[in-house]
Amino acid sequence: MLTLTSIFWTAIAVALISFWWQGDAIKMIAMQTLYQYCKEQNLQLLDQTIVLKGIWPQRNASGSLQLRRRYSFEFTSTGEQRYKGMIELNGRRMQHLELEPHLLADSDESLH
Repeated sequence: MLTLTSIFWTAIAVALISFWWQGDAIKMIAMQTLYQYCKEQNLQLLDQTIVLKGIWPQRNASGSLQLRRRYSFEFTSTGEQRYKGMIELNGRRMQHLELEPHLLADSDESLH
């Protein structure tokens, strides 16, 4: 027999699984955005990972409340040094991308 307590805990579990699932999908969007940007700028994303550094609610341009996520990552421009970067997404849209100052690779060198 279903009790109010079991319904409550089931709803909590479903909400947490949904939050995790959505977060994973948004992380993949951030990765794809970074891959594309790095390819265009002749940079290489290192370790093929990004790390969630923060999450908070924020309103988008239309006034809807969405979660803003900040991820950090590392990249290289010459293959010799590691540099840090940060990408922020509001919902599923990139809002900000920031890279540490880095050396530019020679035009005849390619990291890909």
